Amino acid sequence: MASWKTSDISFQGGRTAVVTGTGGIGFQVSLALARAGAQVIVAGRNPLRGAAAIEQIRREVPAADVRFEAVNLACLESIEALGERLRYSQDSLELLVNNAAVMTPPMRRETSDGFELQFGTNYLGHFALTARLLPLLRNGLNPRVVSLSSVAARRGAINFDDLQSERDYKPMVAYSQSKLACLMFALELQRRSNAECWGIQSIASHPGIARTELIPNGMGARSVPGMLRRYMWFLFQPAAQGALPTLFAATAPHAQCGGYYGPNGLSETRGFPTSAFIPRRALNTADAARLWAESERIVELHYPATESHVP
Repeated sequence: MASWKTSDISFQGGRTAVVTGTGGIGFQVSLALARAGAQVIVAGRNPLRGAAAIEQIRREVPAADVRFEAVNLACLESIEALGERLRYSQDSLELLVNNAAVMTPPMRRETSDGFELQFGTNYLGHFALTARLLPLLRNGLNPRVVSLSSVAARRGAINFDDLQSERDYKPMVAYSQSKLACLMFALELQRRSNAECWGIQSIASHPGIARTELIPNGMGARSVPGMLRRYMWFLFQPAAQGALPTLFAATAPHAQCGGYYGPNGLSETRGFPTSAFIPRRALNTADAARLWAESERIVELHYPATESHVP
């Protein structure tokens, strides 16, 4: 795994991938997959940014099989609509990369369904999207679901008494909870796939600290973190480097089911893909099952029942 890079990606012809997010890590993942021969569906909420991403991919990879699909992960109706469109246009799906995210808006905001924006977009949106695309994934050849977490998950905790931060909103606390939930989801999805023989490989990843627009778009370009991102850019590794753990999880034959991958340097903030540290809270299977059940309840969407996992 030492110094694994995009040139190590095996030929992905015949595989169809859905990648959420039109910029940053998501764009780099889509570009690398298209370059490796996969059919890539870039899914995002902004059609103009989506068109720009597709145009840039095609400039760099003229033969790319790539298209844009609109989805707003902060809207369950939009997620359902994407699922329906893909079920009509695709027979199968080999890869789903749950990447798109929002980070630390200063004031508490809600999705269209009334969820706290970070928990609703980063976690619940992808929880619902994976459920909608599960039939296509089960039809795929060696299908994988890669869910992006963050180094912030190490400080995260699932507050079952206030999942939506209604009583106490702290931007980074809410972000850390959402990213811990993404990691717990990835691990629980693998357990359920094993139990139900879905044949899906679920793997988590994180990009370390990467040079994307996540911080400026969330906290604002004039915030302290936004100014740090702008003027001390050298502290952040390029987005293409930050995408490597996700690409490894998505394509490497020896990536472990139920594994977690991140950068190998400076406390997992930069470098090449390696096995990442899994926080103790993410390994709590009782909490993972409780979170899964609560997520199904609040999004009103159920995966195939797994009796042994009902808390």
